[in-house]
Amino acid sequence: MLLAAGRGTRMRPLTDHCPKPLLALKGKPLMQWTLEALARDGVQRVVVNTGWLGDQIPARLGDGSGLGLDIAYSHETRDFGDALETAGGIARALPLLDDIFWLAAGDVYAPDFVFSTESVARFAAGDALAHLWLVPNPPQHAKGDFHLRDDGIATSPAADDPAPRLTYSTIGLYRAALFAAPWCDIPAGNPAGIAAPLAPLLRAAMAQGRVTAERHDGRWADVGTPERLQQLQDSTP
Repeated sequence: MLLAAGRGTRMRPLTDHCPKPLLALKGKPLMQWTLEALARDGVQRVVVNTGWLGDQIPARLGDGSGLGLDIAYSHETRDFGDALETAGGIARALPLLDDIFWLAAGDVYAPDFVFSTESVARFAAGDALAHLWLVPNPPQHAKGDFHLRDDGIATSPAADDPAPRLTYSTIGLYRAALFAAPWCDIPAGNPAGIAAPLAPLLRAAMAQGRVTAERHDGRWADVGTPERLQQLQDSTP
């Protein structure tokens, strides 16, 4: 699943007339970099959720065949009037997803990341509900998100805990079970259009030792402002 429903408020005025994932980076939509990586690494089906100006995304990408993919869409704003946040959006798209699925964001640039079948096999063989890729903390998020233990377990330290943290890259492997009871009370398909964030589900699973992680040291950028987008334009080969 590729997340593409955000409003992109910090990217204004660029996002006043264009959804953030379609902003151009080196001549192609930002989200296309991730879609091409998924196709390159053997992923065939992708669900894209849409929100603000969401009709522009299928108008640009179509059914995905031009990228070697089969793309299905979950139109949150069209169906409910607004985006459903990450967990709500995943719950809405759950009937379109496998029991184990990749999750990535359409506004993150990570050209060195490999969506490997080996990672999927390792995850499937364990009992973790999620496996996250964590990156060194960028300047705009210096405190990070989660602690990565030596045994590969991810934890969410208390605010006053000195344990070092890394930043969640927004790339991960997930089990559909994380979006069902007892972790999530939104019915599959989210027929009521309930908006809900992902972080509380992850923290609850982390408290039970059910989230694993690893570090990603390749190129990565959260394209959150026009300045960061321009920096990528200037530095990307």
